[in-house]
Amino acid sequence: MAFLSLAFVIAAIVAYGEIYAFRASGAYTADGRFIDWRSKRLHVRDLGRASKPPVLLIHGSSANGREFLQNLVPALDQDFRLLVPDRPGAGHSERPFNAARLSQQAAAMAQVLDDAGGAPTIVVGHSFGAPVGLRLAMDRPDLVKGLVLLAPVSHPWDGKTRLHNRLAANPIYGRLFARIVPFVGPAAATGGMKNVFGPQTPPEGYSEATGLSLLFRPATFRANAQDLASINAELAAQASRYPEIDIPTVIFSGSKDQVLSPTLHARALSKEMPRVELVILPESGHMPHHYHAAEIANAIQKLRPGDKSNAGGGRGAAAE
Repeated sequence: MAFLSLAFVIAAIVAYGEIYAFRASGAYTADGRFIDWRSKRLHVRDLGRASKPPVLLIHGSSANGREFLQNLVPALDQDFRLLVPDRPGAGHSERPFNAARLSQQAAAMAQVLDDAGGAPTIVVGHSFGAPVGLRLAMDRPDLVKGLVLLAPVSHPWDGKTRLHNRLAANPIYGRLFARIVPFVGPAAATGGMKNVFGPQTPPEGYSEATGLSLLFRPATFRANAQDLASINAELAAQASRYPEIDIPTVIFSGSKDQVLSPTLHARALSKEMPRVELVILPESGHMPHHYHAAEIANAIQKLRPGDKSNAGGGRGAAAE
């Protein structure tokens, strides 16, 4: 009897997870196109003007490409072709084996750019998207003409991955744990958003605009957890290569970031790369693109072909 009761509970959890995933995916359907990568499909929005210079926007963890649709996309879509993918396992992109490795995340972004014609591109990366952009610049320098990094994570740090991510990433019971997430994840999201945006407040309607509920689909949550569980080791493996990235780079970092240490990441990175402008945003947190889209768009404009400005003009240059 006890066995049957346990089996019923597990079946109910699995069923609810499938129902939640179906409803969330239906509420936020794919609004871009799909390209092939490693026998999987990557979802990419191709926005702006096709005849203009390309910009690749790489979102961070716990997010998808919708993260940029209300801020940077409107600020850039008249002057650039904007490629806005969902990283592997996020949004509507499928996820192949071993996709938590930054080399594979960067390879996926390279596939997006190759599919779009392979032109040298300005790459924008937010948070977890920043080391993906950095790795893309190292592994495929032919594709990257400039970097704009927003609240970047760049170096390993002390501390453990949060328990819920360790559980979801576990190779033995992670899939079952991830199926519990739809029961509790959406209710806990409000507190998580306050921490991510702090000391600022989340924009009104943020969850709906960005399709946050997509995160709590079991497969998506597990993919995100695997990324976060692997990130320290991945950063340790690539950080020594940062000095080889000799392209104009602008780093935006909020002085009050409550998620990442600006000293450990943005400031350290700005001292290791040859051509960096570091912009410290006073009283700002981990989501600068929501509050400083105009400044970020201006930095991107300065990196476009033919611009003779000094963006990224010197090692560790800082504007505060």
